[in-house]
Amino acid sequence: MTGAADRAWRIGLGLGAATILVGFLAGAFFVLLVATGAAPDFRTLAGDRYLLGVVLFTLEQAVLSTLLSVAGAIPLALALHRARFPGRRAVLRLFLLPQALPVLVGALAILTIWGRNGIVSDAFVAVGLARLDIYGLSGILIAHVFFNLPLAARLMVAGLDRVPAESWKLAGQLSLSPLATFKVVEWPALRSALPAAASLIFMLCVTSFTLVLVLGGGPGATTLEVAIYQSLRYDFDPGRAITLSLTQIGLTAIILWFATRLGGDVAAGFGLGGRALRYDRRSRGRAVFDAVILFLGIAFVLSPFIAVVVRGLEADLARLLADPAVHRATLTSLVIAIAASLLALVLSVAIVLAMEALRAGPWGARQAGGETLRKGMETTASLVLVVPPIVVGAGWFLALRQVTDVFAAAPYVVVATNAAMAVPFVVRIVGPALSAANRATGRLADSLGLAGLSRLRVVDWPVLRAPVALGFAFALAISLGDLGAIALFGSQDLVTLPYLLLQRMGSYRTSDAAGLALLLGILCLSLMALAERGLARRNRT
Repeated sequence: MTGAADRAWRIGLGLGAATILVGFLAGAFFVLLVATGAAPDFRTLAGDRYLLGVVLFTLEQAVLSTLLSVAGAIPLALALHRARFPGRRAVLRLFLLPQALPVLVGALAILTIWGRNGIVSDAFVAVGLARLDIYGLSGILIAHVFFNLPLAARLMVAGLDRVPAESWKLAGQLSLSPLATFKVVEWPALRSALPAAASLIFMLCVTSFTLVLVLGGGPGATTLEVAIYQSLRYDFDPGRAITLSLTQIGLTAIILWFATRLGGDVAAGFGLGGRALRYDRRSRGRAVFDAVILFLGIAFVLSPFIAVVVRGLEADLARLLADPAVHRATLTSLVIAIAASLLALVLSVAIVLAMEALRAGPWGARQAGGETLRKGMETTASLVLVVPPIVVGAGWFLALRQVTDVFAAAPYVVVATNAAMAVPFVVRIVGPALSAANRATGRLADSLGLAGLSRLRVVDWPVLRAPVALGFAFALAISLGDLGAIALFGSQDLVTLPYLLLQRMGSYRTSDAAGLALLLGILCLSLMALAERGLARRNRT
């Protein structure tokens, strides 16, 4: 096989995977329209004060969550990069954990710390203040900042790590003050990471579902994603669901378009950072300030994890571990998660190989059409960030109902939906590794005539092995903790651990909910710990 044929083969596979992904996402809308005879009605949306309020609240909470996360991440990233202490990498590992923690578990942890009967409220009462009521906007903001501030901080630390060592040496030789160092060296690096961090966090907050479902606090604090769920689950109004879905897609697609224009390396948020080699002048006052910021940031991120462990250990874990319902839910979760993760890996690796072939080959290097196709595939890989998974699941659920038993079709819909949800993250983990390897060895492989399976086995796979393991673990964690698709299709015959946890919360069995949260958290975080070991090996290589 020649090099040109190899690139054509890779591009063909990637186009096939992208077509499957687009067809799965777009086909759900088509099926929902045809099967129900519904049609989007934007006039009703414009004239309905409640729906307009939902749109405005969705934007409000997303903008505020993004601003708070980014504003808190800037001093935290600076403090973490300036600090010279042995536990820096451990802190970076800690900041990776919220990405793997199931959102429902995180919501319970937030309630344990900040809720009306939480630790902070008890402390307020002890000093004569009123208890906190975090149901509504305040609770949503706290939860979003908990999940997104660590991600933003990691992205910014990665930006600071990319500053050349010569810049730090020059700052030290010139004895620049801390303020001058910030203006000349640190701020330009942070500014380059801001677009990627802000756009990603905004999209995650706009499409937030579980946090708003648990902490929303009524009609006045409802987002588009929750309103879509209510339209399908309780009202079965497909027309309204599609109208709200297209509105959400339009809002987030605009942000995604701006993000691709502004640039930024989102994948850096999944790394462990490089070694900080700084030669700028030290300042005692700045060191004290950085220590305070680090303490507050670590305490804010770590306290919910401690709360999950403490509350979970107070539950009757022995009874839960012997409960047949827990056994069935755990087995169902694992089967769905493994199947979804494998499917996500196949689609993601095919897309990544095609994107790299377009970038490295003559199509991407000399023709605008090749670059347009590559960017189109990159956008396709992020489509799930702007498409409500509930609508996708509902559309295909109705389609499969015409050819098979409706309850038998539900697991397949959930698997496919979870796989699509994981694709953007797997692409962001695997893509940079393949790109870096091709920059280093691509021309040598071309000159040796390596192509087809030989190139994949000798050149690509040794580089992709660890990132693929990390992507698989991320996909597993995402699917294990997902409550989006299963919230719509869950039944007594299809119960996952998050769905069982939601049921126990709904029946006010808080002790069982705390124990299940601990078990689910341990399962997901153990996967991420194994993935981190693989990532560390990749970094050493």
